Amino acid sequence: MEARAKRKYLRISPRKMRIVADVVRGKNAQQAITTLEFMPQKAAAMVRRAIQDAYGNLVDQNQDERIDDDALIVKTIMVDQAPVIKRFRPVSRGRAHPILKRSSHLTVVVGTPDVTEEADDRTIRRGERVTD
Repeated sequence: MEARAKRKYLRISPRKMRIVADVVRGKNAQQAITTLEFMPQKAAAMVRRAIQDAYGNLVDQNQDERIDDDALIVKTIMVDQAPVIKRFRPVSRGRAHPILKRSSHLTVVVGTPDVTEEADDRTIRRGERVTD
């Protein structure tokens, strides 16, 4: 069970946003939101909002099921480059220097951990039996 949220055309450099995204990747969703609340970066508020949106999408998609908040993790978080706004700054001798105003797209997937990951730890190899 998983849900996705996308935030597009965010006016922040992807490089700056990836620093914040790396902090919460793979963490518990509630723990990630709490961590982001206390981070001073501008990107922290944007990532927190995307995680909350993904959680809301998960609740909407699975209204019949009971969702355990402690079991939810941030499965995937990707920051991609969006279109760059190009401006020019005049400098001496009639020249101009380019200013690139970068923006980014953010994709967050929140869900429960896969059961197959836990089963992989206990696989039987070449006829060996796993005993607990």
